[in-house]
Amino acid sequence: MRRRGERPGHSATTAHFQAAYPFLGMGGLGAPGVYVGTDAFGGAWAFDPWELYARRIMRSPNVIVLGGISYAKSTLIKTYIYRQYLFGRQAWVIDVKGEYGPLAAALGFPIIRLEPGGEVRLNPIERRGGREGQLALLRSVALAALRRDLHPEEDAALRVALDQVNEEAGVFEPTLPMVVDVLLHPREAMVAGVSAAGGAEFAAAARDVALALQRLCDGDLRGIFDGPTSEGIDLEGALVVLDLSAMRDSDALAVLMTCTAAWQQAILRERKESADRAGVPMAKVFCVFEEVWRVAGNVGVAEWLQANFKLCRALGIANFVSLHKLTDFGTAGADGSRAARIAQALVADAGCTVIYRQSPDQREVLRTDLGCSDTETELATRLEIGEAIWKIGSRSMLVRQRMSRAERSITYTDEQMGVIGAAGTP
Repeated sequence: MRRRGERPGHSATTAHFQAAYPFLGMGGLGAPGVYVGTDAFGGAWAFDPWELYARRIMRSPNVIVLGGISYAKSTLIKTYIYRQYLFGRQAWVIDVKGEYGPLAAALGFPIIRLEPGGEVRLNPIERRGGREGQLALLRSVALAALRRDLHPEEDAALRVALDQVNEEAGVFEPTLPMVVDVLLHPREAMVAGVSAAGGAEFAAAARDVALALQRLCDGDLRGIFDGPTSEGIDLEGALVVLDLSAMRDSDALAVLMTCTAAWQQAILRERKESADRAGVPMAKVFCVFEEVWRVAGNVGVAEWLQANFKLCRALGIANFVSLHKLTDFGTAGADGSRAARIAQALVADAGCTVIYRQSPDQREVLRTDLGCSDTETELATRLEIGEAIWKIGSRSMLVRQRMSRAERSITYTDEQMGVIGAAGTP
């Protein structure tokens, strides 16, 4: 017998059941991964870029993490590395703030600290990646040092200079001081290689790039990139941290970051070639670049990041790039500007974007550059500490990361999530 106020039941097919009963949602992405936290429905949220790429859920294993200070973007990266350690994955971190020491200590690996006059030297033009890889890295270093594009004469000069120092070095590794020397004092073969009128004309055309590189050898970065790579550096551990914090407030930071990343890329190229020769897959590596906003205005750094995003499949790496906001790359510039094109290319080559709280002035960028809906855009400006919108392809999920008590000591800094560490979990 029908009671007063009772309405007839509604019938629907299973195809329409989720719309008829909107409190149902899928659990995760249907692929195995490392636990991150919980989604909006309370289910476990796991993530692995390579698993998702293999299943065609992500178009690339690259990840961009956006978020203001104190909203836990660094905590996400640190705990993720810590948890991936159990799965045999390696992480290379370029640490600008010097805050990865606790994580390295927890996993039992030393920090590689780079500073002028320090004990560690890296050679960014080692032959590890082959001649083309060497030349690409030398160009990236020159771009960062010059803070502008290379002129055609400068680009040609670098090409013949590299060939010259490779020949002169013989069985030893060529170094940046050797490149500077041949640019300032060109050999006959170099002059002929670019059809210059003479050595004086060649030296004049290459003078700016030579002096920019000389800064790495004799200037404020002396003692970091001006010789062969130091022996005894452990690059096989699960965590390799390159600490650049000694130069965090210097205008040379962009050059330091580019040179360090160039050296890292040469190592990964060599590993790839070795794995191919042995017929085995290369070990999966996370390449983490935090605090990129500090150097995003440097064209050389931005272009290097863009190139590294495109190399992810070839080298078996997943790039994690951390920014405060997407406009750090200049997306607010004129339509069609170089800065805008680089930022758009990075977004296009990222398979996942993790958005922590954004300021209201980022609404238009969220809509146009990241494809956020009006609901996502408004939500992004009101997210709490530890909450983020994960955008993977056409899917969008609200995730609250969780952290164990054991992980608090490796993630806490005076700029990070003391609040979520106390209130968050387990």
